[in-house]
Amino acid sequence: MSRDTVVKKVVSSYERLKNEWTKKNKNLDICGKYLSEIKVELTQLQFLPAMGDKVSKEELLVARNTLEIGAQWSVAKKDIPSFERYMSMLKVYYKDYKDSIVESCYMYELLGQDLLCLLAQNKVGEFHTALELLPREVLQDNVYIRHPVAMEQYLMEGAYNKIYLAKGEVPAEGYKFFIEELLATIREDIADCLENAYERIRPDDIGRMLYLNDTDEIKAYCKQRGWTSDSSGYLVFSSSSKAQVEDLKMPSSTLAEQMISYAREMEQIV
Repeated sequence: MSRDTVVKKVVSSYERLKNEWTKKNKNLDICGKYLSEIKVELTQLQFLPAMGDKVSKEELLVARNTLEIGAQWSVAKKDIPSFERYMSMLKVYYKDYKDSIVESCYMYELLGQDLLCLLAQNKVGEFHTALELLPREVLQDNVYIRHPVAMEQYLMEGAYNKIYLAKGEVPAEGYKFFIEELLATIREDIADCLENAYERIRPDDIGRMLYLNDTDEIKAYCKQRGWTSDSSGYLVFSSSSKAQVEDLKMPSSTLAEQMISYAREMEQIV
């Protein structure tokens, strides 16, 4: 099969994928099937070309656009490992071929989600390394990049309530998934500190402190952590989960007190 024939086949497959992806009621399973098929076809071309390789703009555009749909599809499927794989390949096109093909309108949106993904997994070092690769003006002016930068600042300040409120002020829909993942990471840290700082706590405080609004979610989380209720209705932290380290008590207590304050402020806002 000639190279031109392969390119035409890949372009046709990409158009089929794009048409399904842009539907209002897209079928994610069908999109996943098309993505798998086109990735096999792309291997017949220089899917991830090295610098200096002669590759047509058409090939570069089709490959990059396919990977972008793949990254967005991964977010819709809530599949972080898949998202990371697509982003690692996309960065080759964003960095090495930025002068060969027109800049994608999705580039900074996806790079911003990648930054949030790193934060959600507590990969702060990788987060800062990724920031260093971006132009200074982008860090200051691009709404998609400013958002994760602000989240990292709130995280360092311990202003978790601001991260929770940011769910309603995301620059793109896909950011909501990574904010939820970040809150889940924060929730685990807060829960660990509560267990170290207290023997028991009022159940009314738990939902607001852990950013859980639904009663069933609160019950499920308490069950997951092994927290039970005593005869007075207070939540009792399981002794097996309490860290018996003296030097952890003071910072844990301080953070717990801070979170109770935030919870009360949140109640006033709502």
